[in-house]
Amino acid sequence: MSHGHDGHSHGVSPESDRRLLTAALGLILAFMAGEVVVGILAHSLALISDAAHMLTDAAAIALALVAMRLAARPPRGGYTYGLTRAEILSAQANGITLLVLSAWLVYEAVRRLIDPPDVTGGLVLGTALAGVVVNLAATWLIGRANRDSLNVEGVFQHIVTDLYAFVATAIAGLVVLLTGFSRADAIASLLVVALMLRAGAGLVRDSGRIFLEAAPAGLDPDGIGRVLAGRPNVVEVHDLHVWQITSGMPAASAHVLVALGEDCHAVRADLEHVLEQDYQITHTTLQVDHASEQLLTIERRHCDDAHGPSHRGK
Repeated sequence: MSHGHDGHSHGVSPESDRRLLTAALGLILAFMAGEVVVGILAHSLALISDAAHMLTDAAAIALALVAMRLAARPPRGGYTYGLTRAEILSAQANGITLLVLSAWLVYEAVRRLIDPPDVTGGLVLGTALAGVVVNLAATWLIGRANRDSLNVEGVFQHIVTDLYAFVATAIAGLVVLLTGFSRADAIASLLVVALMLRAGAGLVRDSGRIFLEAAPAGLDPDGIGRVLAGRPNVVEVHDLHVWQITSGMPAASAHVLVALGEDCHAVRADLEHVLEQDYQITHTTLQVDHASEQLLTIERRHCDDAHGPSHRGK
C-alpha cells in the first residue's frame, strides 16, 4: 500500500494571501461606512444594497482569514487531514450568504419598482464611481492571491460582483440625474442580484461537490479506471475512488490486482506516476496484490458489496 503526499504548493504563500486579504478588508470597511450614510441621504436602494453586499464582502474576507488559520493547523487527534476543509466551509458560507441576500434585494427592488422613492442621482453617481475605484483596488489585491483555493475564489467572487454592482449603480445614478427616472435605481439592483445569484450558486455547487466526495471537475473516474487497468501487468482495478480533500488537493484510492509473477511495487509506482502526470493526483492510496485464484475468489465475494465498478486489464 502506498500513500503519495507530494507538495501542494501554488506559488503564493499563505502568509502573502493573508496580507492581501487583510488589505482588501481595510479598504472595504472604510468605504462601506461612508456608503451607508450616503445611501440613506440619497434614498438609494442601489447604494444601500451595494453597502449590504460590501458588508458580506467584509464578512467573507474575515471568515476566509479565520479559515486560513484553521486550515494551516497540522493534523492531530481525530482530524487526520487537519482542518483543511475549513476553507471549503468558508466558501460555502459565502455562497449561501450571496443567495440569501439576493432574495432580500429582489423583494426590495420589486417594491421600489411599484412605488419608487425620490432618488438623488448626483449622490448615487458620485458614490458609485468612488466604489468602482475602491473595488478595483480590492479586486487587484485579491486577484494576486491564490485563487486555486475555493476559499479565496469565494472572496474574489464577492468582490467582483460588488464591482459590477457599482458600475450598474453608477449608470442608474446617471440615468436618474439626467432623466429623473427613479426606477432605474431598482432596475440596477435587479441586475446586481442576477450576478449575485450566479456567483452564489457556483460557490455552493463547487463546495457541495467537495463535501459530497464527488470527483473534481474535469476528472472522470471511469476513464481513469480504464487507463489504470490498461497499464502493463494490471489484471483488474476496482474500489476506485477519486475525490477532493480540499481545494487543489485531489486524492485517489483503489485496489489493484497484478498478474502472477510480476512486481507489485513496480506496477504501483507506474500507476502512481500515471495519476500524478496525467491527472495531477499526488495524494494516492493504492492496495496492490497478486491476482491468484484464491485472491480472485475472495475479491468476488468482497465485490458483492462493491464500492464502484471494476476495470479489467487487457
